[in-house]
Amino acid sequence: MKEFSPCVLVRACMHPSLPLAPALGHCLCPSLCLPLSVPPLSPRLRSLSLILHLSASLPPSRALSTLASLHPTFHLPLLRAPTALTCAVSQAPVMAHWPPFGLCLLLLLLSSPPLPLTGAHRFSAPNTTLNHLALAPGRGTLYVGAVNHLFQLGPELQLEAVAVTGPVIDSPDCVPFRDPAECPQAQLTDNANQLLLVSSRAQELVACGQVRQGVCETRRLGDVAEVLYQAEDPGDGQFVAANTPGVATVGLVVPLPGRDLLLVARGLAGKLSAGVPPLAIRQLAGSQPFSSEGLGRLVVGDFSDYNNSYVGAFADARSAYFVFRRRGARAQAEYRSYVARVCLGDTNLYSYVEVPLACQGQGLIQAAFLAPGTLLGAFAAGPRGTQAALCAFPMAELGASMEQARRLCYTAGGRGPSGAEEATVEYGVTSRCVTLPLDSPESYPCGDEHTPSPIAGRQPLEVQPLLKLGQPVSAVAALQADGHMIAFLGDTQGQLHKVFLHGSQGQVYHSQQVGPPGSAISPDLLLDSSGSHLYVLTAHQVDRIPVAACPQFPDCASCLQAQDPLCGWCVLQGRCTQKGQCRRAGQPNQWLWSYEDSHCLHIQSLLPGHHPRQEQGQVTLSVPRLPILDADEYFHCAFGDYDSLAHVEGPHVACVTPPQDQVPLNPPGTDHVTVPLALMFEDVAVAATNFSFYDCSAVQALEAAAPCRACVGSIWRCHWCPQSSHCVYGEHCPEGERTIYSAQEEDVRVRGPGACPQVEGLAGPHLVPVGWESHLVLRVRNLQHFRGLPASFHCWLELPGELRGLPATLEETAGDSGLIHCQAHQFYPSMSQRELPVPIYVTQGEAQRLDNAHALYVILYDCAMGHPDCSHCQAANRSLGCLWCADGQPACRYGPLCPPGAVELLCPAPSIDAVEPLTGPPEGGLALTILGSNLGRAFADVQYAVSVASRPCNPEPSLYRTSARIVCVTSPAPNGTTGPVRVAIKSQPPGISSQHFTYQDPVLLSLSPRWGPQAGGTQLTIRGQHLQTGGNTSAFVGGQPCPILEPVCPEAIVCRTRPQAVPGEAAVLVVFGHAQRTLLASPFRYTANPRLVAAEPSASFRGGGRLIRVRGTGLDVVQRPLLSVWLEADTEVQASRAQPQDSQPRRSCGAPAADPQACIQLGGGLLQCSTVCSVNSSSLLLCRSPAVPDRARPQRVFFILDNVQVDFASASGGQGFLYQPNPRLAPLSREGPARPYRLKPGHVLDVEGEGLNLGISKEEVRVHIGRGECLVKTLTRNHLYCEPPAHAPQPANGSGLPQFVVSLCPGWAGGPGAAGMHSGAVPPQVQMGNVQLALGPVQYEAEPLLSAFPVEAQAGVGMGAAVLIAAVLLLTLMYRHKSKQALRDYQKVLLQLESLETGVGDQCRKEFTDLMTEMTDLSSDLEASGIPFLDYRTYAERAFFPGHGGCPLQPKPEGPGEDGRCATVCQGLTQLSNLLNSKLFLLTLIHTLEEQPSFSQRDRCHVASLLSLALHGKLEYLTDIMRTLLGDLAAHYVHRNPKLMLRRRWLVSHCTCSSGPSSTRWTKAPWMP
Repeated sequence: MKEFSPCVLVRACMHPSLPLAPALGHCLCPSLCLPLSVPPLSPRLRSLSLILHLSASLPPSRALSTLASLHPTFHLPLLRAPTALTCAVSQAPVMAHWPPFGLCLLLLLLSSPPLPLTGAHRFSAPNTTLNHLALAPGRGTLYVGAVNHLFQLGPELQLEAVAVTGPVIDSPDCVPFRDPAECPQAQLTDNANQLLLVSSRAQELVACGQVRQGVCETRRLGDVAEVLYQAEDPGDGQFVAANTPGVATVGLVVPLPGRDLLLVARGLAGKLSAGVPPLAIRQLAGSQPFSSEGLGRLVVGDFSDYNNSYVGAFADARSAYFVFRRRGARAQAEYRSYVARVCLGDTNLYSYVEVPLACQGQGLIQAAFLAPGTLLGAFAAGPRGTQAALCAFPMAELGASMEQARRLCYTAGGRGPSGAEEATVEYGVTSRCVTLPLDSPESYPCGDEHTPSPIAGRQPLEVQPLLKLGQPVSAVAALQADGHMIAFLGDTQGQLHKVFLHGSQGQVYHSQQVGPPGSAISPDLLLDSSGSHLYVLTAHQVDRIPVAACPQFPDCASCLQAQDPLCGWCVLQGRCTQKGQCRRAGQPNQWLWSYEDSHCLHIQSLLPGHHPRQEQGQVTLSVPRLPILDADEYFHCAFGDYDSLAHVEGPHVACVTPPQDQVPLNPPGTDHVTVPLALMFEDVAVAATNFSFYDCSAVQALEAAAPCRACVGSIWRCHWCPQSSHCVYGEHCPEGERTIYSAQEEDVRVRGPGACPQVEGLAGPHLVPVGWESHLVLRVRNLQHFRGLPASFHCWLELPGELRGLPATLEETAGDSGLIHCQAHQFYPSMSQRELPVPIYVTQGEAQRLDNAHALYVILYDCAMGHPDCSHCQAANRSLGCLWCADGQPACRYGPLCPPGAVELLCPAPSIDAVEPLTGPPEGGLALTILGSNLGRAFADVQYAVSVASRPCNPEPSLYRTSARIVCVTSPAPNGTTGPVRVAIKSQPPGISSQHFTYQDPVLLSLSPRWGPQAGGTQLTIRGQHLQTGGNTSAFVGGQPCPILEPVCPEAIVCRTRPQAVPGEAAVLVVFGHAQRTLLASPFRYTANPRLVAAEPSASFRGGGRLIRVRGTGLDVVQRPLLSVWLEADTEVQASRAQPQDSQPRRSCGAPAADPQACIQLGGGLLQCSTVCSVNSSSLLLCRSPAVPDRARPQRVFFILDNVQVDFASASGGQGFLYQPNPRLAPLSREGPARPYRLKPGHVLDVEGEGLNLGISKEEVRVHIGRGECLVKTLTRNHLYCEPPAHAPQPANGSGLPQFVVSLCPGWAGGPGAAGMHSGAVPPQVQMGNVQLALGPVQYEAEPLLSAFPVEAQAGVGMGAAVLIAAVLLLTLMYRHKSKQALRDYQKVLLQLESLETGVGDQCRKEFTDLMTEMTDLSSDLEASGIPFLDYRTYAERAFFPGHGGCPLQPKPEGPGEDGRCATVCQGLTQLSNLLNSKLFLLTLIHTLEEQPSFSQRDRCHVASLLSLALHGKLEYLTDIMRTLLGDLAAHYVHRNPKLMLRRRWLVSHCTCSSGPSSTRWTKAPWMP
């Protein structure tokens, strides 16, 4: 490999502990010239050797993804640039010690500056599944066990360190190994974390994974990357966790005086875990950490009967508890929930006792938590466990139930007072409940060797559920704070529920989504040391959730409405806090709790409720339950930004309002300003409300039409001064002016809106004609307030664009009423409508406006507007006085404006402009529309005045329009009747139309097609005569409307059928007005909808055109089948390819049907491209794939069978249709497409390209050279091979060289564009579906004539052939001879086997006869006396030492002095027994004895028998010794001759396996003499 000089020199800025400075300059290529600097190593980069090992052992892509998962808080830009990394790796020189890719990864990691961490309260690791969570109590550090990783997080979930634990080469079917050759089925296996615990005393983290049969390791709490202990060659006694991720493993670290022990419980997993007990006590320190040697283990008789599924492990000050599920007993199939208890100081599990748990009416327990004094359990509920229920088991009752079971098993044999079995010894062991002294439970609170164990109670502890949830619960935690119990429930959908437990009820007061929806919350719900935050673990993230979210509630109302039992409103601090955070929480009314005080402190009343802004005053607030302050403390009122000292008397608080300059201005368009009024303590608002400052002078401006009424009728205490037209506050108007008081005043007479001077309305008509001098009179009252003032009034009219004022006079009438006479005036406004409302009002003087009692208008009207003809004018409202005036230009005018002789009382004759339609059926009933002028002033004028073709026509009243339109219904008439339309209004000449109406009889003749699918969509053509009859034609098929496609032609009607409920025949009906025509001779037949069962092929090039064969049933009923594709395209593609969608394209009579649009534009940015399929038969459609633009993305490919749409995937059995990029072909000639390719006859043509077979098959390809065909032999992705014609074919265009043409569309040859090129050599065209390419001309080369074959060569070939034939014959003869010899040997062997079989059979029969004889003799001797049994000593001596009268090694006393040595011998034997209980000593002793040359076979058997006797009470330990000896033996011989492993020589392990009472094949029966 070529070595490049580095472009970056890494100088001495590296960390001193990194021994890679000389080599880092070699891993960058010139494309990565970047200024790099190496920062000091952070805690997350302490495992550099692990990273380098990872990069050396994995491919680059895998290493990159793993490195990214190791550092989830890093976002390295170069890690997302595989091109640059590939360059860096490929150009780096090969180094001896460090792989170049590993160095590049390291350099990229070190050179990238650390980016800020993601969210402070969430941790996630991409592409990693998180399993367990552990918390170091004193440190606050979190540890996350994940698949292939361990993460160390700070309290704020910031990443501190990371360790890689996998993947590793492993198999669950193999014990841990060093050499992968020892386990052929091993493969790269992910290591899921199964157990994660913290040992505070040793400052160690215990982590157990699923690989290597669940062995554990310890790591330093300060840095999880540092391994403190890892078993190199673990024994089966060190298999701790389950080796299957789905099997739970739970555990506890139990601190004992001087050491920590590990209590681990697990379920059954894998075939190698049958010897691992479900519950074991293991040591954490010593020579063999995690071993249970010498410690208690829960012995199980049959694991299949007692496969416990553990939920959780907990501990209090005295005991450890394990919650699990299993079958109730050996013979029971019903699963139950249990809790087991073990004393913390009991290292032998003598104190094990379990009792069933029951949540009334619920299923099995799913999660549990030990809270102070209570065991909380979440049980499955509802059908199929889709819900959950929470139950609380008091620890006092649970302890009493366990003590009762223990007492019964200790003293009463497990029987209760009724005699029923209430306690037993479980798990299939030989121990039984006994009858010990009554004080045994108190004397042995944690059991002893002589007490029965393990004890299982039969009576369940049953409680009522506290709460039910709609989702299954997977995690439970609890917290006791301020005397309240709070439970936290995590469900399987990622939601966390906070529950308040009070009494026998539970209430969910808050739920929030923590993890992604559908991601279950892990059972490891942990509270931090302060109890203020909860750590929640899901499969992909860890979240830090506040236990009490009090600060998020900004006010008292939200704080109390949240119903959070940990939160309350601290009144004088003005915030939502926990009770311990409120300084005066112990005093009354200082800390409000939602479960006691449902109302916040509030201002109950204000007196007064508002105040004028112009003056100061006192406001009294009523605040119930106001806290009592100290002597040196005080409240104050805040009116917005103005503070006022408060005077408190009980619940009443008095404050002074701010002066006018301190009050904010009124908002525009309002008469008051509202400011917040708060009762403050220091800077805390204790209670608040709104207080308004009003301005009476602004009230009158809001209602210009009635200022007085607005003033005295407002909600404020405002009064009206009529002479000065002012709205004022206070007692009365200034300077003795008369006052109209507010309606809120009760003790005065002149008050309210009724006392205001006002205009009540018009005294005359409100209609005012334009152009005529009119005199307006208005009624007024309450004008006595103006007496003594100059009486000057004006009328004002608000004309469009002008305010017109008219002088007015007052005419007083009886009482306080009067009339205002406005000066007469002619109005000429510019009017665009018939009537114009004009507001009018009155002022005293020119500025003081009188109130209008209501909206007051006069109506200006112009008779000429909206009355274009005489009939319209005479039909106008008579109160308008409009007449048709013939003076000059005839028009409609106001009567007095028309000269007397010019008034026309009779209107001109009717005029008919248009008649629609012009044809109708003879039956009549057709609605005929007549348009014109002077067609009557009212409907009565035309009711009997219309005839059509001399036949009456009845007008419709609802459709009549005065003088302009008549709609009438024709009467019956003979076929062929024709004539004009006539309107004859009385006293006037009739109006006759220039158009003639014709009665014609429509006839239905035929139908095409005759059938169609039940789903509808068939385009039906109904042929006949006179079908263009009437203007309202509709068609029906079988009672269903058949929408007509316009236009209706004289001889054809086209409609589209609707869906029909059931198949069958349906009559075709056409309705012409009220006339109906039925096609009885040719009914339409609805058939079953077409079905598609197969479609192939399922791929095409984007150019389209590939033939798709579609098979199904009923396909011939489809009128126009389509193959369509929906495309998601950008605007440019849509503009170039699409046409607007036209669901019903416009037809024309007599023109052929238009071809469907190739692509139409749909809504939502979609494009639909389609091709029409051809119907080959009722079971076959032939479709061409639609062409797809390059930048469009196919969304859906489907078939349109009239009204039936079928996705391509449904038709093809689930295989979707795939569009492949168009193929690319290289020119034949390397010199360019214009240069001819020289072809030698007999050669195969090789056409190179890309993606040739992605969207087409070999059979669909046709290759032509000129007029000849090149037979395709092979089609691959990059090559097309074809066999050209033997001789040069003729050019396709008749001149030049033959062209090379490839067609990937069957039947295509040549194609367009074959002429017009220069030099007569037309470039060949390649057509792949709809794609055409040019490859260049082909020129055949002439072959030279071969010389005659020499005679000498012919003779040599003949001689060689003869020699070859002779050799073949010789070999054939030799083969036949060998075959006959082998056949003879085979027959000889068969004879020998038959003889051997006969001999063996005879011997077996003889031995069986002897055996039966001996059995008969023995049984005959025992018929009377029975079977004699030996005592245990004799039986043991015969079983373990056959052939001897007693134990051959038993010492015999030789003299009187031997008795004195008994104590010494007993002491020595005791010490020897202790040594034999040490596994290391015993194994060393056996190996040492076996290595002695004088250690005979008999000695080995004696030693084995003695060991069996000595360890007869510890058979589990003896079995462990035997397994270890056999393992050592297998390891010793596996590298030598494995076949001699068990028969080479007798060892102690063989003798141990052969000795014992169960080895009856080596000894006689115990009753034999």
